[in-house]
Amino acid sequence: MKKQTGNRGRKSPPKTSASTRQKQLEIEAEGIVRLNKYIAHAGICSRREADNLITSGRVKVNGKVVTEMGQKIKTSERVEVDGHVIRPEEHVYILLYKPKDTITTTSDERDRNTVMDLIEDATGKRVYPVGRLDRNTTGLLLFTNDGELANRLMHPSYNVRKIYEVVTTSRLSDEDMARMKAGVDLEDGPAKAYHVSRMETHPNGIKLSVFEGRNHLVRRMIQAVGSEVVTLKRTIYGGLSLKGMRRGRWRFLKDREVNELRTLVKLLDKKSLKK
Repeated sequence: MKKQTGNRGRKSPPKTSASTRQKQLEIEAEGIVRLNKYIAHAGICSRREADNLITSGRVKVNGKVVTEMGQKIKTSERVEVDGHVIRPEEHVYILLYKPKDTITTTSDERDRNTVMDLIEDATGKRVYPVGRLDRNTTGLLLFTNDGELANRLMHPSYNVRKIYEVVTTSRLSDEDMARMKAGVDLEDGPAKAYHVSRMETHPNGIKLSVFEGRNHLVRRMIQAVGSEVVTLKRTIYGGLSLKGMRRGRWRFLKDREVNELRTLVKLLDKKSLKK
């Protein structure tokens, strides 16, 4: 039987943030947008993937197949992908402080606790986790229906920083920490931490930052220097932090946080933030 955790019992109605309203107004005000942007804003894929849909003949505008790259359309026109009419949707951004013993999946056949159980009251829209945390890893996990942003955040070329607090079975030596900064060899290639420091709150604790998102990366790096992970918590993701959050609870991102993430992955330039 699943535990009653998170924000259950306190219904939170779907919210439309200022950034969401602004995006919709920008689309409506422009009147004309690139077709790939229109498709991406419908939340089904990134702009690059939208280009592939267009060139492969899977997109229709007003009933006619469009295959030309860079095509612009009026926002009032009818757009179909694989025969389904699409429209730009409101984007939702939710941050969860994931607890232990919770699976990062949208469903589980064995009826185990999932992260989706914890945010089920957050919105009526279908959102997806950006990346994953292991079952017993705690900390920040982002959810959204903004496919373009999610794809970029997970792509290694955008160097999204993640900071973890790790408690290990044995105290790591200065040499072990230096090895992780220099790079350790894993079965799927070398990996390194860009910063490693000791935690003041635990004799076997360290903080480390990485820019990759490979499966079990931190655990495998710890194993590579001869120790094992006891507890693992992600405290920073991009510019997002755990500050002020309680384990098992969620919150909506602030407009500023959304804009900072979009700037980080080059969906928004820094000049736009100053306006």
